[in-house]
Amino acid sequence: MKEKLPNIRLLLTGGGTGGHLFPAVAAAQEFLRQMPETQVLFIGTRRKLDTRSLAVYGFASDSIRCYGLKGKSPLELLKALAVLPVSFYQAGRIIRHFRPNIILGVGGYVTGPVVVAGKIFGIPTIIHEQNSVPGLANRKLGSFVDRVCLSLPESAGEFPGKKISYTGNPVRRNILDLAKKMPQPMRVNGKKSLLVLGGSQGAQPINRLVSEGLQSLPDNVIKGLRVIHQTGDQDLERIKQIYVARGIESEVQPFFNDMADIYSQADLLVSRAGATTLAEVAVLGKPAILIPYPFAADNHQEKNGNHYAAGGGAIVLRQSELTFEKLAEDIAQLIYDENKLITMGMAMKKLAFPDAAEKIVECCLQVMKMKGN
Repeated sequence: MKEKLPNIRLLLTGGGTGGHLFPAVAAAQEFLRQMPETQVLFIGTRRKLDTRSLAVYGFASDSIRCYGLKGKSPLELLKALAVLPVSFYQAGRIIRHFRPNIILGVGGYVTGPVVVAGKIFGIPTIIHEQNSVPGLANRKLGSFVDRVCLSLPESAGEFPGKKISYTGNPVRRNILDLAKKMPQPMRVNGKKSLLVLGGSQGAQPINRLVSEGLQSLPDNVIKGLRVIHQTGDQDLERIKQIYVARGIESEVQPFFNDMADIYSQADLLVSRAGATTLAEVAVLGKPAILIPYPFAADNHQEKNGNHYAAGGGAIVLRQSELTFEKLAEDIAQLIYDENKLITMGMAMKKLAFPDAAEKIVECCLQVMKMKGN
C-alpha cells in the first residue's frame, strides 16, 4: 500500500498560455486526489487567462513581476533583465510565506525566478516540459533542478539524462473522466461536429481559413455538419455572421471553459498543435487536422504535430502552404469517412499518457523523500 503523505504544500509555477497552465492544474488535481490535505499555491502571471482559469478550479494564486527574454527587442530585453532582481525578491517572499515542500515548474518565463529562488531556499524542484522543443526557461533550469519530467521523447537531448522521467503531459481530471465514459461523440441533431480550436486566445488565420473554407462546401455537405468554434474575442461576431449567412449550424464562443462538454461532441478537430490540446485529444482518441502556429518558438508546434501525425492520429498542414479550398476539402473528406475517423482516433489514443499526472506526483514524492522534505 502506497504511503500517504498528509499536509503537503505544493507550489506550482508557470503560465502565460493555457498550454502551460492546464498541466499544472492536472498535477494539482492529482495531488489532491491522492492526498486531500495538500495545500496548493500557483505563482503565475497577471494575465486574465491565468487568473480566470485558476479561479474556475478553485486554486489560490499569486504573481510576480516578470518578463520574457526570448525573441525580444534590445530595449525589451534590457527591461526584462532590469526587473529580474525584483522577480527573485518577490518569488522569495512568497516562498518564505508559503513554505512549500516541493516546487513544480511547468514552463513559461515566470518559472525561472521561482524555481531558482526555491532552489536557493533548499526546496526540492522539478520541471515539466510539455513540448517537443523545450522553452528557454526549462532549458536553462534543466541542469539546476532535481528532476525533469518530459512529455515527448524528442526533447530529451536538451536535458541531463540521469534527471529525466518520461511522464507524458498531464490531462485535467474531467477530461480523463470523459475518456472513460464516452468512447463515441455525442451527436447533436444527428450531425457530425467539427471542433475548431485556435488555442486559448483564438487564432485569426485559422478562423479565416475554416470559415471561408466551410462557406465553399456544397449544400449536401453543409446539411450534415455542425461547427463548434472557439474564436477568441476579436473574431467572434464576424465568424457568427458567416455561419448564419451560410446556414451552418454552429456554436461560437470566444473561449470554452467546459472543454469536456465540448470535446464530447467532436468528431474531428481543426486545431493548433499546442502540447496540452494534443495530450487531451490523444487521451480522448479524437482525430485532428493540425495547423501549427508558424511563429512558435523553435517551431515547436510543427514538431509536436509531426509526432502525432507519425503515429497516425493527425494530419499536419502548414499554414503558409494552406488555402481555404484545401482545408475545406480535407475536412469534408475526413468528417464523412467513418472508417478513417475511427482508425485515426485509435491511433491517437495509442499516443496518450492517461496516467501522466500520477507519474508526475510519483516523481515529486520521490524527490521529496530523497531530499528529506
